Amino acid sequence: MGVDAESQFHVLAVDDSIIDRKLIERLLKTSSYQVTTVDSGSKALEFLGLLEDEQSGSDSPSVSSHAHQVVEVNLIITDYCMPGMTGYDLLKRVKESSSLRNIPVVIMSSENVPSRINRCLEEGAEEFFLKPVRLSDVHRLKPHIMKTKVKEKKRGEGQEEEREKCPEGEVQSIGKQQQPEHQSSNKRKSMEEGLSPDRTRLRYSDVAAVV
Repeated sequence: MGVDAESQFHVLAVDDSIIDRKLIERLLKTSSYQVTTVDSGSKALEFLGLLEDEQSGSDSPSVSSHAHQVVEVNLIITDYCMPGMTGYDLLKRVKESSSLRNIPVVIMSSENVPSRINRCLEEGAEEFFLKPVRLSDVHRLKPHIMKTKVKEKKRGEGQEEEREKCPEGEVQSIGKQQQPEHQSSNKRKSMEEGLSPDRTRLRYSDVAAVV
C-alpha cells in the first residue's frame, strides 16, 4: 500500500547537470515517485504553467499549459546553481504564485554556504540538501508532501461546507426579507379595515347633522 500511495506523488526535478539529474531521477523512482526532469528554471516554470501570463501576448502557444492541466506536481526539487535562473529564483517565483505557493520546494547544492541555505529557508524552502543527494535525503521528502496534502484536504472540506451552507443561508435571508413585507402588508390592511368604520361613521354623522 505504501508503494501505491507514494507512486501517486509527482516530483519535478530541476538540474542543469545531466549526471545529477539522472541521479535524483533514479533515487526518486527507487522510492516509487513519479518524476519529471527539466534542465533549467525557465523550463520548470513553463511546465508549471507560470510562463502563461508572460507569454499571453505572444502568438506562440505554451506547450506546458496543457501538461500543467493534466499533471499535478506535489514537490519541486531544484539545484541552486544554474545558468540563467537559479534555484533561488525559481523558489521565489513559485512562492509568489497564488496557485502554486503551497507546493513544497527543496533546494540542492554542492556548496555548503550557510548564508545561501538560510536565504532559501527564509524564502520558503522546505529543505536544503547537499550534493550528492542520497536515498536517505529522498526519504525526507514524503512528510513535506503529506503535510501539504493534509492542508489541501482541510481547505477543500472547508470550501465544500461553505458551498453547502450558502444556499440554505440565502433561502433563510430571502424568507426573512419576505416576512416583514408580508407582515407589513397585513398590518396596513388591518389598519385600513380599522379606520374605515370610523370614516363611515363620520360621514353618517355629518349627514345627520346637516339634516
